[in-house]
Amino acid sequence: MANTKDSYHIITMDTKESSIPNLPMKEIPGDYGVPFLGAIKDRYDFHYNQGADEFFRSRMEKHDSTIFRTNVPPGPFNARNSKVVVLVDAVSYPILFDNSQVDKENYFEGTFMSSPSFNGGYKVCGFLGTTDPKHTTLKGLFLSTLTRLHDKFIPIFTTSITQMFTSLEKELSEKGTSYFNPMSDNLSFEFLFRLFCEGKNPVDTSVGTNGPKIVDKWVFLQLAPLISLGLKFVPNFLEDLVLHTFPLPYFLVKGDHQKLYNAFYNSMKDILDEAEKLGVKREEACHNFIFLAGFNSYGGMKVFFPSLIKWIGTSGPTLHTRLVKEIRTAVKEAGGVTLSAIDKMPLVKSVVYETLRMDPPVPFQTVKARKNIIVSNHEASFLIKKDELIFGYQPLATKDSKVFKNAEEFNPDRFVGYGEKLLKYVYWSNGKETDNPTVNDKQCPGKDLIVLLGRLLVVEFFMRYDTFEIEFGKLLLGSKVTFKSLTKATS
Repeated sequence: MANTKDSYHIITMDTKESSIPNLPMKEIPGDYGVPFLGAIKDRYDFHYNQGADEFFRSRMEKHDSTIFRTNVPPGPFNARNSKVVVLVDAVSYPILFDNSQVDKENYFEGTFMSSPSFNGGYKVCGFLGTTDPKHTTLKGLFLSTLTRLHDKFIPIFTTSITQMFTSLEKELSEKGTSYFNPMSDNLSFEFLFRLFCEGKNPVDTSVGTNGPKIVDKWVFLQLAPLISLGLKFVPNFLEDLVLHTFPLPYFLVKGDHQKLYNAFYNSMKDILDEAEKLGVKREEACHNFIFLAGFNSYGGMKVFFPSLIKWIGTSGPTLHTRLVKEIRTAVKEAGGVTLSAIDKMPLVKSVVYETLRMDPPVPFQTVKARKNIIVSNHEASFLIKKDELIFGYQPLATKDSKVFKNAEEFNPDRFVGYGEKLLKYVYWSNGKETDNPTVNDKQCPGKDLIVLLGRLLVVEFFMRYDTFEIEFGKLLLGSKVTFKSLTKATS
């Protein structure tokens, strides 16, 4: 069993503090190069010469530091400022969540803010600062809505996932392989729409069967500054000019986005009524929930679900057998798939958290220092000055080898038993996994829902199948997963 004390490192420092005493003060290494040209060079390194992971890893190794200075995309002319202090270790990273010391207003994933046109002209909650009263109102509405709907999570997800499995089996039977990602996207969109829109099927609304495609296009146009298409027949300079130099215009998705808005607006009367009681216009509330459902939740699930299947699939039949035993035993004892049954599945929970550690759906976090801050990693302390941008690259921070043993490897037992103590170093939700979102922070309001859905996906899968085989590759966002075989449950 891998869930023994020697399967991970224990470190004694408390990461809730931004500074750790008795560490030497050092200058932050790194530079920004020649004005303007340095930002362009670093953008080319990020997108074309190295890729995101190698971009940050090579600079960490060059400066022998997990805190360093560099430019990050998109730079000119998409972002006013490309100069950041990068954090890529587990100890310094939580400063990004300390709203008393940093400000996240206008920053969601990168150093730029997409046009409010994509959200009906409103600055939605994701871009509001925590000191803005509207942030408190909107996030409070999100949290209260999710609390009110909690008893619908399992039945709606079960309904949606049944259709996915039917499609998966049919395609596998007809073609010999089955591409999981579009089916996963349909599952995610249908679940979220039914959840917030009083059980209505999106197919019966203005979006028809195109909901996932509309959201994909809408999200892509906003995240294009951070994306490289990897098309061999398109010269790098041409792609860079089109995708990364200037914001892509809203009109390219305006018609489809209006269909999406109409579908939500006409189907979520109860939520919009509640918003009005809080003093929020129905239109503004609707755009905020579209962002919550489409960008935050669907966008995260689009990466998370295929990643979860990828890691379980590549772990092979031994893990599958263990999951089958744990899941079916707990479900049988509970008399069905219930929250109490799911809570008795520590291996399932650990697998979900390990996936979120290995492949956090949102890899980048950006904040601005409210004041001079002392930030520490394992070896030293550093001064970040007021108004400097701080940029976290989470895929390296959650693979910190001084916190996690064999940090680059997927360990399904990592968070079982005593290993649960390491959950405070899992940061996928823009906060520690051991924290709960409040109206006063920027932690994902759907944090617990996403974890539950991941666990439900594993449970529902292994209630139907004993084992499976996949092949996987890379997509613009996340992993491409194709099923090669499925073995139906034999017991």
